[in-house]
Amino acid sequence: MARYQAGIRTEARIIDATRELLGEVGLEGTTLKAICDRAGVRAGSFYNIFDSKEEAIMRVVAEAIASVDPDPQGAGTDTVGELIKAYARFITGQSTVARIYLQTVVSGGLTDNDLAKRFLRHHERRVARFADAIRRTDPEIGVAEAGEDAELLLAALNGLAFHWMLQPAFDFTGHIRRIIDAHEWLRRRR
Repeated sequence: MARYQAGIRTEARIIDATRELLGEVGLEGTTLKAICDRAGVRAGSFYNIFDSKEEAIMRVVAEAIASVDPDPQGAGTDTVGELIKAYARFITGQSTVARIYLQTVVSGGLTDNDLAKRFLRHHERRVARFADAIRRTDPEIGVAEAGEDAELLLAALNGLAFHWMLQPAFDFTGHIRRIIDAHEWLRRRR
C-alpha cells in the first residue's frame, strides 16, 4: 500500500511540475529534465508513470478542460450554449494551457501519429457531445445532420481560438457570444 501511495504522490508532483513549467516557460522550456528536476524525481520514475513528456502535458490539458466541463459526469444534461461557454472558459480562463494545447495539436499532431490519433479521438468525443446536445435541443434533427452541425460549430470555435492565439487582442468572447446567438437563431428557424 505504501508503494501505491508513493506512486500517487510522485504522479501528482510530476503533474504539478508540468503545470507550473508550462505556465512559466511554455512548451519549449518544459523539457523532461525540467519536469523531473522540478518534481524531484529521476527520469526512470517519470517513465514508470508516463510514456512521454507529451503524455504528462496532455494530462495537464485534460485536467484543465475537465475543470470547465458543464457536465463532468457525462449525464447528457449540457446544452449547446453551455458547451460553447465551457470552450470559451477553457481558452480564456486557462489561456496558457489552452495555447499549449492548440500549439501541440498542430505541431505534434502533424509529426506524431499517436498524438494525432489521440487528438482526433478527443475531437470526435467533442463532436459527439455537441451533436447530442443539438439533438436534445431539436429532437427532429437527424443524427448525421447533428454531427455535421457539431463539426461546423467546433470548426468555428477552433478558428476563433487560433485567431485569438495569434492575435491576443482579438475579441474572442464577443465572437463566442455571436456564435451562441447565431446557433439560437438557426435553431428557432428550423
